[in-house]
Amino acid sequence: MPKLTQAVWRYRREKMQTLMDDLGVDALVFTTADFFQFATNFHTDVQPWERPIFAVIPRQGDGFLVMNELSTNHMRFSVEAEKVWVTDVTFYAEHPMVRARLPLISQLPEVLADRLKRAGLARSRIAADAGSPVLAAAQRLLPDLQVRVATADFRSLRWQKHAEELQVMEAMASLTDWLQDRYRESIKPGRLVQELDFAMASLFVQEAAERFPGEQFEVIRCWTLSGPASASPHGDGASCGARIREGDVLVNIVIPRLNGLTIENERTWFCGRPDEQKKALWTAARDASAAATAAAATGNPVCAIDAAAQTVIEQAGFADCIRHRTGHAIGIVHHEYPEDMAFSQRPLLDNEVYSAEPGLYLYGVGGFRIDDTVVVGQTPRVLTATPRTLEYATVG
Repeated sequence: MPKLTQAVWRYRREKMQTLMDDLGVDALVFTTADFFQFATNFHTDVQPWERPIFAVIPRQGDGFLVMNELSTNHMRFSVEAEKVWVTDVTFYAEHPMVRARLPLISQLPEVLADRLKRAGLARSRIAADAGSPVLAAAQRLLPDLQVRVATADFRSLRWQKHAEELQVMEAMASLTDWLQDRYRESIKPGRLVQELDFAMASLFVQEAAERFPGEQFEVIRCWTLSGPASASPHGDGASCGARIREGDVLVNIVIPRLNGLTIENERTWFCGRPDEQKKALWTAARDASAAATAAAATGNPVCAIDAAAQTVIEQAGFADCIRHRTGHAIGIVHHEYPEDMAFSQRPLLDNEVYSAEPGLYLYGVGGFRIDDTVVVGQTPRVLTATPRTLEYATVG
């Protein structure tokens, strides 16, 4: 069963230790939902802007958490299933109890300051993934505490994936390949586009239940754009009632999340035989995606992925149809770090994971995008295997 074990925790903990060494700090504090999950393997169930959460990982000793009472039973389930990596939790309440009262959310700075003090961090140097008014207030209660916001440095923790993370992503990729075949079988003129996507999402969860029973599976997106609306990467704002028409070009996107990791699989379809212009645009998108994949090799600059795809598109004569970068990293969230993928000059590292999704968009005609999930290596490895042929892309 693809899941993350203590081996991933040890891998991430070692990376945290290295970051503490680099920053010269005694602890790391994770305050945002995705970083909290990175540090704990707990599927975050609150919005931290509304109900703040803290995962404190010290250089020495065990970490601890400060969480909202809403997560009480979820944390108990996770501990009993041995899924969560940090189990020392202090809960706070957002409503007063008659008995066994917890501190209220208004007392959260005092709670966090007390936990830091009890962990021997009252006079320490700590780094946080983001600014936090609660952490700032706790610092005022601990005047010898030094807090540094190091957002960019924290992001580097998530570049390279452990082998178990890649196994989870590979299992999801296989599931998306299965679903793309179901899409191909289901595209018909006259069908409501949104109904198609919800039908596919239903099949998605049914198949996932067979493959991954008892695991954390989510459908982040099953989304199709049909006809001229697909010339806008995110649609035309008029999706309600839109139907597939004979001759339409369709772009779909399939994004699942399993045990805290995501992947992407996107294809471009034709409802009926495409004309020569559409064939040329589709071919350019496919060839650009292949070039981007080949460029995702260890040691190349990160921006080489985008440059390789852009070169193919320009040589095909469609430079004016580019509206976004070639892709992005993928991980805990489906737009992962680095955020400057199209411009970053740093060398690619083994086991980073990117989408290779160059797109061409011609107003009045439609969009053309083929997106695969790619693992960086000396020879890049493509996790998604949905066919990339014009024959497969043509329905009817």
